[in-house]
Amino acid sequence: MAVTVTKLLKPLIPASVLSRCSNPASLLFNHKPSFRSSAAAKMATTSTSEADIKPTPSKVKIIDSHLHVWASPEECMEEAGVDGALIVQPINHKFDHSLVTSVLKKYPSKFVGCCLANPAEDGIGIKQLEQLILKDGFRAVRFNPYLWPSGQQMTNEVGKAMFSKAGELGVPVGFMCMKGLNLHISEIEELCTEFPSTTVLLDHLAFCKPPSNDEESLAFSNLLKLSRFPQVYVKFSALFRVSRMPFPYQDLSSPLSQVVSSFGANRVMWGSDFPYVVPECGYKGGREAASLIANEVPLSPSELEWIMGGTIMQLFQD
Repeated sequence: MAVTVTKLLKPLIPASVLSRCSNPASLLFNHKPSFRSSAAAKMATTSTSEADIKPTPSKVKIIDSHLHVWASPEECMEEAGVDGALIVQPINHKFDHSLVTSVLKKYPSKFVGCCLANPAEDGIGIKQLEQLILKDGFRAVRFNPYLWPSGQQMTNEVGKAMFSKAGELGVPVGFMCMKGLNLHISEIEELCTEFPSTTVLLDHLAFCKPPSNDEESLAFSNLLKLSRFPQVYVKFSALFRVSRMPFPYQDLSSPLSQVVSSFGANRVMWGSDFPYVVPECGYKGGREAASLIANEVPLSPSELEWIMGGTIMQLFQD
């Protein structure tokens, strides 16, 4: 398998990225976190004091809520002291989940998988989603609004059916709002209102940068208002994408402070966006940046533990 995976990975990732991880064929790392999804893990609302909430288990591991595996993260993760990860199906593989599926099947206690929703008009994506969850072991699904048929939204019949099915199966739905939260806020609000049992993950701070104009201020305000839905969680991920500053991205301290105040640290999770993070600041740098930003807020040790692993472990616990 190692030789085959290496052949698959090298054409798909720049040499500058692979050079940072010297063992690109390995998909296993040495730590052994118990990291699987439950049917419907619901956590405390923001009205609960953080001081009263303790992450479980007592020694919180570092879990990356967002990485891809067309390049292997193994050595980078070991160096950074990261114990586990949520693997997000890469867009360059589209609906071919075979590589991620093989990883999940071989290392079920090491990784949790997030598949990509297929919003084809014929509704085939609904059955595909069910198979990916029940047969192939995926535990989350990503909605990419830019894959929907032209002129249609995630709230169309197929979108609602898949969102409802995700809730029925107990798997979170991640939203990738790459072109801006304002374009999709009404869809997300409608889905959350109609299907309150479906957990939601907002990738990369919902792509909200520190506001510098009225439109960005509106987007960030919309993000904070989503905290009224107790099923919504925020990924503090891909920091290099949402910051206007170089490493360690300390202009994100105010946004993080406001997100934690609105959602609670137990609904916020760090993610690297590997391998894209590697040429930006390195995988280890991506983890260190989160801690440095948290110190600027400042967050309590308990809040930082939630963000760096407690939240996602609680969400995907056995």
